[in-house]
Amino acid sequence: MENIFTRIKQAVAADFHEILDKKEEKNPTVQLSQYIRQCEQQAKKIRELIEKQYQLKHDFTKEYHAAQAMADKRERQAKLAAEQGEAELAEQAQEERGQYQERADKIKAMMEKAASDLQELEKKYVQMKHKLKDLYVKKMEFAERENVAKAHRGMNEILKHKPEFEFASNKFNDLEGYIDRLERKVDADYRKMTLDAKLAELERKSS
Repeated sequence: MENIFTRIKQAVAADFHEILDKKEEKNPTVQLSQYIRQCEQQAKKIRELIEKQYQLKHDFTKEYHAAQAMADKRERQAKLAAEQGEAELAEQAQEERGQYQERADKIKAMMEKAASDLQELEKKYVQMKHKLKDLYVKKMEFAERENVAKAHRGMNEILKHKPEFEFASNKFNDLEGYIDRLERKVDADYRKMTLDAKLAELERKSS
């Protein structure tokens, strides 16, 4: 039952993202953002592969040193056995030394190739990161241009409707004139009231 609900949830989420993608697919900035996200995901996977290559190079190096050490050891032992008159033992040691040396030579070749491949991968990875950074910059450039274009379009929408704009401006002018007249009347009434009060006080004192 839980698996059924999980599949339903995933299906709904997929449909939702598909609707969003279709809605925004005509927007170049959105498309660029989606492409950058895909590149970031790919870069993360590539970084993991490079880390794995580091580990392989380390493993090759470790195995090479181990095989070469055994080859050198058997060579010393074969020489010692020969000096001690142990011909058969010296022969066995020398035979095994050859096996270790052959293995060491093969591993060394693989180790050197792994190191060369790693160097090439690192070089291309750096180039890829620079390209990705260029995409970031290009995205910012598009976002800035889109922002300016939208701002101009919004202003042009207002300015192109000149009669309506002038009507609104005239209404504001009428309102401003009304407020000016109201303020002048209030000031005049205040001055009149003040004058009346002063004259009344003067008459009261003189009586």
